[in-house]
Amino acid sequence: MSETIEEESAKPQPADDVAREVDLPWCQPKPGHEDVRAPDLIREIMAHPNYLQADEDVDFLNRDDMRGPRLQLDYQKAETLLREQGIAHSIVVFGGTRIPEPQAAREKLAELEARSAADPGNDDLTRRIEIAKRVVAKSAYYDVARAFGRIVGAREGTHGNRLVIVTGGGPGMMEAANRGAHDAGARTVGLNITLPHEQFPNPYITPGLCFRFRYFALRKLHFLIRARALVVFPGGYGTLDELFETLTLIQTRKIRPLPVILVGRDYWSRVFDPEFLVEEGVIDPEDRDLFWYAETAEEIWEDIGRWYAQFGRNIDEPMGGEDEDFISRCRA
Repeated sequence: MSETIEEESAKPQPADDVAREVDLPWCQPKPGHEDVRAPDLIREIMAHPNYLQADEDVDFLNRDDMRGPRLQLDYQKAETLLREQGIAHSIVVFGGTRIPEPQAAREKLAELEARSAADPGNDDLTRRIEIAKRVVAKSAYYDVARAFGRIVGAREGTHGNRLVIVTGGGPGMMEAANRGAHDAGARTVGLNITLPHEQFPNPYITPGLCFRFRYFALRKLHFLIRARALVVFPGGYGTLDELFETLTLIQTRKIRPLPVILVGRDYWSRVFDPEFLVEEGVIDPEDRDLFWYAETAEEIWEDIGRWYAQFGRNIDEPMGGEDEDFISRCRA
């Protein structure tokens, strides 16, 4: 018995994760007394940018031939963190950045009218006043988007099955939707894009859920990855780009259909005419029915619920066995 104890005590203990009793040879630089040039040479080597560890070398990551890893990182960061936050489903809200809340729109109009009164012959001010009046009229949609965000926020759900508002993270209609969800105490997501000029996210996005993308393509993918509906308020080029890309993906069945709702028939009927496209033979009649119009927050929510009820499902349930996200919904 004593021999067994002695044998066990003679066996080595586990090594420390980091510490050593004796430093390895490379833990100290070559001393100057061995070669007077050594300290300067070592400093020069370590100061060179190529000595940086690859994932810390920003200049290297920005090279053209590193585009592949950048694309992967652009996708993976948001995907990983959203999964960690248990966000499973989203309603994506697009809309113009130039449509502020009603009070701000009215104040801008009043400012222009005051300037015009002091300079009555200024045609440019007259033109800007007419535009500002139309912005004031459209600012009513800010309240609609905010009310809709509150409705969705109230349905956030539990970790692992959260239904959230996702926007581009900017001002205007996007701010309104994020703000409504924020009002409801829900999590809300913003997907910003890096641009040549400075920009700020709107203040109503949940800290930690505002992501900044380098590539528009990866940002667009993340708009649709968890999308259960697309709600589009009046907007400009960016809004149209995102709307028509989604319609094209549905039209070609690259993704399975989802509700696409255009808020404000009067606005959208002037922006584009789907009947004309059908008559010209450039889309089919069924493509005209890939979207519809709504005017109020309640109507938008009811329409989305009705669309899903046709499948016998709720909006915050998966569409099918393999339909957990955009990747599995792709017809790739």
